[in-house]
Amino acid sequence: MYSIILLIVVFALTFLYLRGKYNENYWRKRGVAFYDKNKVFGIFWDFLTTDKAVFEILSEIYKKYENEPAVGIGSLMTPSLYIMDPQNVQHVMHTDFQSFSYRGPLINEGDVLGDNVLFMNGPRWKLMRQKLTPFFTAAKLRNMYHILDKTAQDFVEHLKQNPQKLKGNGFDRASEFCSAAIAAAIFGIRTDFSFESPFLKMARDAFTLSWFTHLRYAVANLSDSISKAVGLKFFKEQEPFFIGVVKQMFRAAEKDEIKKHYFTDICLSLRKSGVMKDIETGEELEPTDEILAAQGFFFYIAGVEPTASALFGALTELGKHPEIQRKLQKEIDETLEKHGKLTYEVISEMKYLDQVFSETLRIQTPVGFINRICTNDSVLPVGNIKVSKGTKLYIPIFDFHFDPKYFPEPEKFDPERFSSENKSSSEMAYLPFGKGARVCIGMRYARLQVLAGLLHLLQHFRVLSHRDPAARKYAKGQFQMRRTDYDIELILRQTE
Repeated sequence: MYSIILLIVVFALTFLYLRGKYNENYWRKRGVAFYDKNKVFGIFWDFLTTDKAVFEILSEIYKKYENEPAVGIGSLMTPSLYIMDPQNVQHVMHTDFQSFSYRGPLINEGDVLGDNVLFMNGPRWKLMRQKLTPFFTAAKLRNMYHILDKTAQDFVEHLKQNPQKLKGNGFDRASEFCSAAIAAAIFGIRTDFSFESPFLKMARDAFTLSWFTHLRYAVANLSDSISKAVGLKFFKEQEPFFIGVVKQMFRAAEKDEIKKHYFTDICLSLRKSGVMKDIETGEELEPTDEILAAQGFFFYIAGVEPTASALFGALTELGKHPEIQRKLQKEIDETLEKHGKLTYEVISEMKYLDQVFSETLRIQTPVGFINRICTNDSVLPVGNIKVSKGTKLYIPIFDFHFDPKYFPEPEKFDPERFSSENKSSSEMAYLPFGKGARVCIGMRYARLQVLAGLLHLLQHFRVLSHRDPAARKYAKGQFQMRRTDYDIELILRQTE
């Protein structure tokens, strides 16, 4: 018995040693620097054994190899590469997009809610994106804004009636608004002014951070074959509730002859048209309840967690910089005085508001990095780096946004970076929503939702930020990036 255990241990250690040497030699033969802190498990060893978020570990690599265009990273089964030059990022996300169109990690068959436009790849992704893009036209966003604006007004009244919510747990408050806003604007679900709902609980559960969810994420990134073998599913726990609710919505909408232009109407239109087909590729996709529910699930959770992070981030920064807050409130007050109300067209004219939002997404971007998978051999232009099919890529967001080469004094919250005179100089390194053909499909909607909440909150409240010096600076996230050392307090402006 002991001899068998010893043999297994020796075999495992030998495998790990040989695999580590292979990873190191693989990249050095290509003239690429190699991150040798852990040659097999790379960034995910520290992720599982320390309190660091993935983007923080990648940031250590970025700083250590600041003069390199890319750095090889240890991986259990497939080569991995951290791309650190904006021109190489441009090559991956735009110039040679066809070779890098896949997003990671790959979702296993049977992960029903994971089969959405965020994680889909290849012709299936292209077909689904084509069918969903019309949902975010300017006309539809204009109609949605009326709903978002009403939800924001209701939220302000909710806070006034519940003063215990005005101090602390700022991210939870932002989540409550975002959950109600997207439920109303996208799905037509009103909660009778209740900002705690089963949908919000579901979204929070989907983003629960625990050692198990961290392990699941690490395995999915380290080895597709192991992930498939053990049948990893990211959203299994949310399937019964969300698919059940969406099916009820579909059945109710089928009986209602009045079109309300919500997500359910788009889905019913796709179902009525039959099998979806891409003329160019011949790809076909059956619009089942399950696959349409998966798209709705993506819209919902994307409209809660990352959007709430952006709203909370904006409030936090404004609370730390009262002079910027006063300038923005002056713009809001003058705009309301001039137009009487806030509309889709009116907020599009608010230049300082747009600058504050853009700078928030730089300094408190909700996502720290982007994944891609190489599907055809390619060569990165800076460094002449050969990237083979199957290679997993990590693309910086946080590191670009905090690099003084692109954003001088990066720790400083300065909306003037995004004035019309300044913003063009840093566009290549600014990636809050990604870039290229896989740029976030709901980017313009997310902006509207955050601005609706921010405008009405600042119209009625002054924001103070409180720092806890004992708290960890960032939450230990998988791809998320959220400050945890600050919280906010809202004070009614008329009582100042």
